[in-house]
Amino acid sequence: MSAPRRITMGGGEAERLAATLRPAVGEGPAAAVADALADVRTRGDAALVDAIRQFDAPGFSGTNAVVPADALAAAEAALAPTLRAAIEEAVANVRAVAEASLPGATRADLPAGQSVRIEAIAVDAAGVYAPGGRAAYPSSVIMGVVPAQVAGVRRIVLATPAGPDGLPNPVVLATASILGVDQVIAVGGAAAVGALAYGTETVDRVDVITGPGNPWVQEAKRQVFGTVGIDSIAGPSELVVLLDATADPVAIAADLLAQAEHGADSPSVAAAWDPAVLDALAMALSEANAPVGTITLVDCASQDDAIALSEAFAPEHLQIATADAGEIAPRIRRAGCVFLGPLGATAFGDYVAGSNHILPTGGAARHASSVGPATYMRRMALVTIPQSAVDRLTPHLAALAEAEGFPEHRRSAEVRASS
Repeated sequence: MSAPRRITMGGGEAERLAATLRPAVGEGPAAAVADALADVRTRGDAALVDAIRQFDAPGFSGTNAVVPADALAAAEAALAPTLRAAIEEAVANVRAVAEASLPGATRADLPAGQSVRIEAIAVDAAGVYAPGGRAAYPSSVIMGVVPAQVAGVRRIVLATPAGPDGLPNPVVLATASILGVDQVIAVGGAAAVGALAYGTETVDRVDVITGPGNPWVQEAKRQVFGTVGIDSIAGPSELVVLLDATADPVAIAADLLAQAEHGADSPSVAAAWDPAVLDALAMALSEANAPVGTITLVDCASQDDAIALSEAFAPEHLQIATADAGEIAPRIRRAGCVFLGPLGATAFGDYVAGSNHILPTGGAARHASSVGPATYMRRMALVTIPQSAVDRLTPHLAALAEAEGFPEHRRSAEVRASS
């Protein structure tokens, strides 16, 4: 078991240090992804079948990637009662938070007399990607599907890789069945994203694609953005912990090691302004019978410096394990999800707390948010202009249209004016 890295941060070094804490980003599979997307766009189902055979199930004998309804029902029926109860608890909590965050309509009545009503309208169809490979992620099914349902999306397609038998993981299928997902396709990677974005003979295209995935999935989402909407380009998972002497070093060590389970490219950072706190944490990590992964302990000169480091990093997950967590929280502006106090472990957010675990990574928390109902909705303005507003606004419109060289815009307003 390797030891965690420990460094000291000087004053004013937050931005520089934050940039070094993330793994280096390579060129990525852009060209290969472009080829895979073009193949799906050209050959449809045949390209999906080839992708299943190449990457997941060499003996796949189907003619398309759609999972039969009886396979979903069978997976749900075989689910262990304790696991079903856990899935239902997670669904209920995520649904409650999603319903509380559902955007609504607003209306502005303006001085000239016109009104503008902004409606929040769900997209017609959404694609949710749930990763496969090393593990199955029923939690990602919940986090992607439930907000779409709360938003009012009419059709939801789940894409998730096939196992060796040609079907996705049974717990993933059972979760999809419990949620009533409209269609499941047993294909992963760029081919899955291509099917959702462009459609095939058996998969109708969607309007928005969400969900975590490997670099191929994320690069594919980047390349199809514009054809469809996406949630974000997600990278490796991240955790920053701010802690003081009141934090339990054994619990914080468990949190850091839990993050390390995501992979060697998932950084975990613990920042404290008391060297003794990090000494205790380093001891707890050394005594844990688990691989340390990419963990960095940062000695900060002050609490302000630790907060500055977190803000510069803009982490996917932030835990504030301090006695004054409630006072620090209002100072945080850049984080995907914040967990407060000694019991606020990121693992709860990953599964059952009700917050969404599809979060911005790679510093995107500076401008992006978690997946929620708004991810699957768009704003549409409905404008009502009475005659009094036409008469008052037309001179202003005419001046602007003339300045921009659009005389017909001016005429469009002037033909409606009273004089």
